[in-house]
Formats: sequence, structure tokens, C-alpha cells
Amino acid sequence: MNRIVFDAPVGPLGLEEEGGALRRLYLPNQPAEPAGEETPVLVRGRAELLEYFRGERRAFTVPLEPRGTPFQRRVWDALAAVPYGETVTYGALARQIGSPGAVRAVGQANHRNPLPIFLPCHRVVGADGSLTGYAGGLDMKRFLLELEGAAYGKK
Repeated sequence: MNRIVFDAPVGPLGLEEEGGALRRLYLPNQPAEPAGEETPVLVRGRAELLEYFRGERRAFTVPLEPRGTPFQRRVWDALAAVPYGETVTYGALARQIGSPGAVRAVGQANHRNPLPIFLPCHRVVGADGSLTGYAGGLDMKRFLLELEGAAYGKK
């Protein structure tokens, strides 16, 4: 396992790589220490994130391998399909993965997302369009949505 820490517009971020793919993104409120070596995947992940923050990147191409249950992986795959600048509700995400009654479980899978931003859980909003919890805090969620030009807020 290799990890780097770097400065971003939202604060210090940490990226963790194992086996040639990103495994985890540490947000500013999740302290991380560098470990191992700076690999090509970590360099690419950092570059893609910084391009995203500059408004130069809308999709990520770096390999991702988050660890989770099969249900969590379905939710995270659905997150990856939410277009840049758009939002989705927890209910819509639950329906999209074929589990319309699993709205709370979808919320928990979002909460356990090890690769926020790459798997854009910040694009998930409440049923009324309001901002709901985010591992990096609501200010960071607001920042990311505004960076993307996403419409959100109570309808």
C-alpha cells in the first residue's frame, strides 16, 4: 500500500493505491500520512483531481478499486454514472440499482464510499433537492457542486 498527501483547494487530500489502482481518498477532515512510495497511479490520481479542481476535467480515468460489499459496489458503480454537474436523489439511486426500498442502505453505502469525488457521492441530494450529509462536510459538498455548476437546493 502506497499513500501520498497533497494540497488541494479544499484542503489536504490523501490518496492510497494498492495493486495498480486507487483504493481510498482521504478528505481534509480524515488525516492521512504518506506511506510507501509515490507510484504512477498516485501521480495520475493527484493530477486528475487537481485538473478537476481547476475545472479542466469532468471525468476520471485513473483505475479505481474500492473495497466493499456487492451492494456497496453496485451503489458506487451507479454513483460513477451520475454525470458531472448533475444531482440525483437517494431514492432515484436506489431505483437505479434495482432496490427501490433500500434508500437508507444506499445512504449508508454513500457514507462508506472510500473514493469520494472519484465516485461522486457529493452529487447525491435529499428528496427535496436539499444538501444532505457528506464525509467532507456540507461546505465541501456545496463547493464541489458549485464547481460543477450543479443545481441543488430545496425545490
